[in-house]
Amino acid sequence: MANWVIRCAEDYLILITEHLQRHLLKQDIVHCDETLVQVLKEDGKKPHTKSYMWLYRTGNDDTEPIILYNYQPSRNGDHAVSFLKDFKGYIHSDGYQGYNKLKDITRCGCWAHLRRKFVEAIPAKKAEGSPLTAAEIGRDYCNQLFKIEESLKDLSAESRYLQRQELEKPILEAFWCWLKKLQPLRGSVLGKAVTYAHNQKPFMENYFLDGRLSISNNAAENAIRPFTVGRKNWLFADTAKGAKASAAVYSLVETAKANGLNVYTYLEYVLMYMLDSDWRNYPEDLNDLMPWSPAVQEECKL
Repeated sequence: MANWVIRCAEDYLILITEHLQRHLLKQDIVHCDETLVQVLKEDGKKPHTKSYMWLYRTGNDDTEPIILYNYQPSRNGDHAVSFLKDFKGYIHSDGYQGYNKLKDITRCGCWAHLRRKFVEAIPAKKAEGSPLTAAEIGRDYCNQLFKIEESLKDLSAESRYLQRQELEKPILEAFWCWLKKLQPLRGSVLGKAVTYAHNQKPFMENYFLDGRLSISNNAAENAIRPFTVGRKNWLFADTAKGAKASAAVYSLVETAKANGLNVYTYLEYVLMYMLDSDWRNYPEDLNDLMPWSPAVQEECKL
């Protein structure tokens, strides 16, 4: 069964994901993330060494949803550089330094990650009625921003851009001033949160540049979750071919779901079409297999 999936992916499904990738690179906003995957049989690596499944997806900017998984043997940022070749827009990511290798892009930091650092630094026990700790104050600054973002979610991109300048800018200025005065113990959990915030500051306000941008990278984290949940059950891939096939299948399944399609019906539609068409000589016919195409929507909509 594994060989059936691998052969099907190599002959058909990967061609669809490559076409989806070309569409993704034409967008203005991409969210990125990566997670571990174990591959038992891989040239030059022991079975227990780490490999990675990378995730790239469209933003929340009213474009057709695209969610793509990309297997790679390491977490080297060069993999993101290769996948996103010629992309010139905004990149949402966490604080991983590998994304700094990307050129000619604007990188946007994730306030959800920053908030998480402060939450982790909150003491497990504190006296009732005692003043807020520095970690709680940092968390509350983040909470204020997220509360405002929630109130802006139904606005147009232009209106959201203007409201952010008016409502969120003063909070950010107060946060950075407060952060500058903190002197936590080096190596403490709070110290790590403060260091993370200082290091990420160049990216944390870039979501102000365009109303279509997000305050966090939660879109990518949510998109990669089906893979991380599945990994708890199937545990590993036997070979790199299997991992690549898995990436193709996950990509089509999650992109189909994001476009409101019945996954089984869509996969059946794609395979039957590719078996009967001359797509090798007319690769532009793959446009008719995109999840948002009128024909696919008519045949496969939930």
